[in-house]
Amino acid sequence: MAKRGKKYQEAVKLIDREQAYQADEAIELVKKASTAKFDETVEVAVRLGVDPKKADQQIRGAVVLPNGTGKTQRVLVFAKGEKAKEAEAAGADYVGDEDLINKINQGWFEFDVIVATPDMMAQVGKLGRVLGPKGLMPNPKTGTVTFEVEKAVNEIKAGKVEYRVDKAGNIHVPIGKVSFETAKLAENFSTIIDTLIKAKPAAAKGTYLKNVTVSSTMGPGVKVSTVGLVK
Repeated sequence: MAKRGKKYQEAVKLIDREQAYQADEAIELVKKASTAKFDETVEVAVRLGVDPKKADQQIRGAVVLPNGTGKTQRVLVFAKGEKAKEAEAAGADYVGDEDLINKINQGWFEFDVIVATPDMMAQVGKLGRVLGPKGLMPNPKTGTVTFEVEKAVNEIKAGKVEYRVDKAGNIHVPIGKVSFETAKLAENFSTIIDTLIKAKPAAAKGTYLKNVTVSSTMGPGVKVSTVGLVK
């Protein structure tokens, strides 16, 4: 096991690892335990009572955080004609079709999110081998395959985040930066939790929110009490 630095060890002392805190208390502790010289990202990790191996229990989607993430996303849009113009007007960082597909095939990845119009997906699908492993493939479930290009770009720029359950039943989502006010991080946290609760599959049995933790990029995790989260 890797040995932790002195700052991390001091940060751990601020937290009772056996206790599950209320969301705002947990977030405040995450902020206090942040010791990095950069503005760390605050992330929520949720272990769900689902079986991701079953098609009817796979959870994936996207939600716009009310207070954004603190990061400006670079948006690439695959579109032609009027939809390309719409993307440019909405503030997309890169807009194109075959030219950008060729560029990506050559190893270019200077973007964070891809939006594609449905008529472009036959061509974009050829990039599945390179985009898939990086989690960059556009998907209708996350609103990134759409003719509503302006809306998609605006939402991403405003702080839209994607969530997807992994093989172990966990979901990891950024909810902002350590520099955010506690109340704003708490509001983003509540938005994520409420979204996941609404996404609960009918086939999921037993406890749904099994474990909830918040942490900063370099800091220790803080458990959040699930009591009261499910309304």
